[in-house]
Formats: sequence, C-alpha cells, structure tokens
Amino acid sequence: MFRLALVALSLSAVSTVAMAQEPGGQSSCAVVDSVVVRGNVRVDEPTIRAEAGLVAGTQLNAKIVARAIKALYATGQFNQVTVACEIGANNKVALVVDVAERPLLTDAAVVGAKRISERTVRDNLQLEFGKPLDPAAVTRGIQRVDSLYEKNGYYLARVQAETTLVDHTARLTFKIDEGNRLAVSGINVEGNRAIKDGEVARSMQIKPEGFWWWRKGEFDDEKYAADLAERIPALYARRGFIDFRITKDTLLIDRERGKALVDLNVEEGPRYKVGSFEVNGNRRFSSEEITQFYPFDKETRTLTSRVTDFLRRRARTPEGVFDQNEWQSATDRLRTTYANEGYIYATVRPVVERRKTADSVPVVDLRWDIDEKSPAIINRIEILGNDYTTESCIRDAMSLIPGQVFNQEQLIRSYQSISNLGFFEAPLPFPDTRAANEQGDIDIVFRVKEKRTGNVNFGASMGQGYGVGGFIGFDQPNLFGRCKRGSLQWQFGRYINNFNLQYFDPRVRESLISGSISAYHQLTRFIIGDLGRFQQTGATIGIGFPLAGSNYTRIQLTYGAEGVRLGRGGLTGEERSEFGSGFSFRSNVGASVTHDTRIGLPFAVGGGMQSFTAQFNGGPLGGAYAFQRYTMESRAYAPLASFGGGRPGQQPMTLSVGLTARAGAVAGNTGPFFAFQEFAVGGVQYTEMLRGYDEFSITPRGYLAGTSTFSARRESFGKAFLVTTAELGFRVNQSLYANAFYDAGNVYRRARELDPTRLFRGAGVGVSTVTPLGPLGIDVAYGFDRVDAQGRPKPGWKTHFRLGQLF
Repeated sequence: MFRLALVALSLSAVSTVAMAQEPGGQSSCAVVDSVVVRGNVRVDEPTIRAEAGLVAGTQLNAKIVARAIKALYATGQFNQVTVACEIGANNKVALVVDVAERPLLTDAAVVGAKRISERTVRDNLQLEFGKPLDPAAVTRGIQRVDSLYEKNGYYLARVQAETTLVDHTARLTFKIDEGNRLAVSGINVEGNRAIKDGEVARSMQIKPEGFWWWRKGEFDDEKYAADLAERIPALYARRGFIDFRITKDTLLIDRERGKALVDLNVEEGPRYKVGSFEVNGNRRFSSEEITQFYPFDKETRTLTSRVTDFLRRRARTPEGVFDQNEWQSATDRLRTTYANEGYIYATVRPVVERRKTADSVPVVDLRWDIDEKSPAIINRIEILGNDYTTESCIRDAMSLIPGQVFNQEQLIRSYQSISNLGFFEAPLPFPDTRAANEQGDIDIVFRVKEKRTGNVNFGASMGQGYGVGGFIGFDQPNLFGRCKRGSLQWQFGRYINNFNLQYFDPRVRESLISGSISAYHQLTRFIIGDLGRFQQTGATIGIGFPLAGSNYTRIQLTYGAEGVRLGRGGLTGEERSEFGSGFSFRSNVGASVTHDTRIGLPFAVGGGMQSFTAQFNGGPLGGAYAFQRYTMESRAYAPLASFGGGRPGQQPMTLSVGLTARAGAVAGNTGPFFAFQEFAVGGVQYTEMLRGYDEFSITPRGYLAGTSTFSARRESFGKAFLVTTAELGFRVNQSLYANAFYDAGNVYRRARELDPTRLFRGAGVGVSTVTPLGPLGIDVAYGFDRVDAQGRPKPGWKTHFRLGQLF
C-alpha cells in the first residue's frame, strides 16, 4: 500500500512540473529559482530541504523529484508530501514542497484488559513515545496483542485503536473486547484405524468441553502444540506405531459461537512387534544382569502400572507389541545403574532396527550398544556460600566422600539431606559436577545460600485455665553454625510455671555419636482426673549412633528420671488425688531404632520413616512404679506429580500421597504418671492426633457423648492406641503445605484389647505453614462416628488449630 501511494505521488509531481512548459517545448520548471516549503510546524525548513535534496538553480527532472518525495517519507515525519511548480511575478519559478506532518505520540491507554494485565498488553504494543505516530507501527502492535490473546486461548478477542489529536500531539486508546475463551467443541481424527478418536482425545491436554462444569474445553496454544509434538505420538509409540505422523492439523473456529473443532489427519503406519534382543560392549555387568532391565520379557505387570492405566483409562499394550516408551524407560534405568556404579561417562545407545519377517510381519530388533569407559572417582567436594554453618556440619549430611567411586544415587541423597537440614534457602541448587583431571575423575560443587534460623519470642497471655501469665522462648537448630540444637522455653503465670531446656549435639567431639540432654520443671494447677496441684520435675540424657551398614538408621539409648508431687488446691478448691498428696519417683531407660529416608522436609514428598521405641521404668532401676512403654511409627510418602520448577531458582510444587500408622502399648502400673505415659486420642494438640473429634473425647469406653466440653479425666487414658492416616498432599514450598486426609484410630484399656476393626473415623482438609514462631496449621475435619447423649449417630465438623507441631 505504501509503494502504491509513493508511485501515485511521484506521478502527480512529475505531471505538475511538466504542465509548466514554454511554447518552445522547454520546461519552465527544469531549473527553479527557489524551493519553498509549506505546511511544516515541528520540522524546520532547512531540515526538509536537506532531506529532500532539492536545490534552486539545479537541473530538475521527474526522477529527482520522485527521489525527494521518497526521502521525505522515509524520515517518518510526514503523512503526506506533494511537490508542485509555481510561476510567480517576473516569471520567477518556485518549486513548492507541501507537507502534512505526523503528530507526536505522547501516550497510549489500554481499556478492557482483564484476563491479561494492562502492563503486558502495553509491552506487546512496542510503541515509541515522543516520536511521530506511525500507523504501520500501530497496526503491528495490534497484531502482536491479537497473537498474545490467541496464545492464551482467547481467539475471539478484538483490539481497536482510537486516536485523539491535540495541538499536533496524539494520544492512542486501545479498546479491547476480550470475549470468551475459545472452547474446543470436539476432536476429529481422520486416518486412524487402530486407535479410536476418544482415546486420542484422552491422551491430549486439550479436552473437548463436557457436561460437567469443570469440563470447559478451554483452548491453549502451548498445550495444543505439546499434544501434537509429544502426547499423541507417545500414545501411538506405546502401541507399536513408531512410524506414526500427523500429516495435517486444522483448527476450525466458529467466532459467532466461540467454539473450535480440532481436525487431525494422521498416518498410523505399521504396528511393530518385538523381534530379537542383544547387548554389545558390556563389561561391568554381565549380559544376564543387563537383560533384567529388558522390558519385553516380563509376563506380569506391577500393581502400580495396573492402577495407573486404570485411572488414566489407558488400554494395555498388547503382548509382544513394541512399546517405545517402555524401551526408553528401560534405557534410562540402565544408564542410572551405570551412573550409580561410577560410570558417568558411559553411553548406552538404544538401537531399533526395523525389518519384516518371512510372512511380512513388521518387527523391530532391539540392541543396547554400550561404551562403558572408565568409572569416575570423586576428586574433591566443594561447598560454597556457607558463611555461618561450618563445612563439617554440611559434610556430615552427605553420603559421599572424596576418593570413592561416584554414585549418582548417593549424590541425590546427599543433596536431599542438605536440603533437609533447613539451614539454607530453597530450592537448593543441584550440585555441579566437573572434570578434575584427564583420567576422568570429577569434582562436586554444592552451592548453598544461608537463611535465618532460630527465633526468640516472648509475650503475655491470659486464659481461663491459666490466668494472666507470660512466656519467653528461644530455639536455635544450628547453634554456633555446627548443627547443634538448643531450646529454652519458660511459661509462667498464676496457675502455671513451666520450664524446659534441651540441647542436642549430632556429633560429640566430631565422632559419629550424638548426644542429647533435656531438663524440665512443670508446676500446674488444673484438673486431670482429680489431681489438683501437679508438679513434675525431670531430666533425660541420651546417646545415639548409626547402625552399621546403614546411612539412614540410628539407635538411641536414653536414661531418664522424673519426680511428681501431687497436692491440693486446684482451680476448684480442695480436690484430693486418688494417689494421695505425696512425692512419687520413676527411673527409666529407653532404646529406639529409627530409619529415616524422607525427602522434602518439613513436608515430606518421598521416602519414609520407621521408628520403634521401648522404655523400661522401675524394677531394678528403682522408683515407685514399674511399667514398660512401647511405641512405633511408620510413614511412607510417594510423589505423584510435580508442577513448575523448570527454571533455575524455582522450586517445583509437588503432589504426593502419604500413609502413616502409629501405635503404642503400656504394660504395668503407671500410677500418677498416667497423664504422660498412657495414651489419649482425639484432637491435635494434647493427645494422639485424630481429627474431627475434640481433645480427650475418645476414651477406652468409646466416644464421650452428651457434653459440649471435654477435659482430661482418668478414664480418658488407655494403655494402648492405634491411629492411621492416609493423605493426599500438595507441597507448595518448604513453608506451605495443603492436604486432604482420612484418619482412623482408637484408644484401648489394655494392649490385648487392641482391635484394628474398631476405629473412629475422620476426614477433612488442612493447611500448614512454618512461621518465625514455629509450625502453624489449621484443619477442618468431619467426624463420622460421633454420637449424641442417647447414642444416636451425630457426625459433624470440627476445626483444629495446631501450633508447634506438624502432622
């Protein structure tokens, strides 16, 4: 369009000049006496003459005039340029250049942008302010905004530009009608024979709209491109169609209805079956060992694959048919196995050779060509970025040491263990590996960025049960930068005076032995049963050491002593304890074994933890009462999916599933120590956690019905308990976690009454976060087995607040 206008203007100028000819045929405009500029306001006359290159007294022709017009348009300053010849008095000839200047663009406003921010729209316009308004640049900007909306699925968006002129300046207003997001009404596949349209549609992230409100069928360019390039070919590759290709894809848009039909043309190609298999170049592993990774000799499928196929409504690959995805997964597992043995430079090349059998059946012969090279030895391990935390503290968390053969699995475990320390900002960058010498040895570099750890808190409180009081607290999990933990808590008031001191050293004198000590003094006046005034003083010391041959298992041995003094003068007057008002003492030893492989703490998304603890009181140890206490806990976590985290510095959000079981039993007479040595179930704060029920509402006799207030009573406690939890969790980051859960548990009068079929059930959702004052959580749960005073079912909701603990 620009070229046509230029040619027209040039011809106009040439004809104008040609009209002023003298009778003898000589043009009177061939040589002009002056060059006159008209219509300019911002651009001065000398500048226009210089850009045009027109000089009085020189020989002019149509070519020179056309070049002058083109040069003036090229400056971007003018909307229109015309050149004419005028003959004035005394036959003076003037060449007149008439210009119409473009206004200066001063501002641009965006109206109607909601689904995409105004700032993003303005950035995509790419307009230059303070310069002449260029209509072509405005058109290109509108096209870019249209593309931006199409990329986000809004194919029905419309963008219009309006211009406001004031004193040779222009202000643009872009009015956007976003319309509705384009909805996919259907997916049509042509050329498919083996796989139906519905199965192809299920493999895509772009789904047609459906009956239910969550099936909106929204179109997304990026997801659609990934469907065509990855997901649909992967579906066919799982069924043996490795020559599959999409020959044509069309998006048919009905702008009036806001609908789109995806139309695909495909060529499936032949279905290949599995032929022969061989391995070449292996020395570290025998052919028999490598054949264990070969995926097409297994007649049975794992439970996980069966469940996954059922949930995704995915048909099983027929037996004997080549599955490209399984072949690639097996290759990756073999590569990982080599890396775990230090062969990080080994190459495993999967070879797929197509052929036809004598009866024209397409088959693929499979082969792994392996070049093992030499194993890599760890030369150095460097730690960068730790200013406060000592290097030895970080190295203690690693399962790698210089001089050993590199192991990929141990590198990942070391990375997870350092992350679990909680001393560094998340996500922790994955360690770098680099060649150390010509022999192929490597250096490993961990980079950390420290964050503030520990907290000091104090304040005042007032409550019906405690009166007016205050609290002072200190907690530091990284004392002196050496991974030692210390905490001090003092809570005081009219009815309570509690003091707790704890210290833990993970490596006593730089050995593998850990040590801990805790001391406490608690003075409380409240009613547990009819105890009245309750004074408890004690201390515990412990040592721990790793179990030989395991990096994740530790044994802990403890000794503790505790005295309890019961008295009168509770909140309601002169209660008398059933145990009298004297002093009771207990002495105990304990042992525990813990195996912990969890990752992503404090909100685990993988691994597990198993723990068993036994404690022996009285007898040869002395003390007023003899009893034994046993507890066990088992947790298992598995990630289901990850979202984001693909860019450096990003932390992926993780969807995971978790299973937990906790149980305990007491044998013997606990005497006045029952409140802390026996078990109670219900609530989240003071008892074994069972959400959907009040604290102490579940007793060995059943649910405590007929009251709206629950308090600890002697009959609330039992000598055995069992609580289980199934959980679907969403970990946003190290500080925020949401989950849906199902709890089931009960407390029993004695261990032999423990019955896994007699459990109280609860289910709900919760959110947990880590604050400077400690962990904080809220759960909303539905108790299925609550009853009223007459024993009739009365299920209901219960809100729980948790402070200082995480599930």
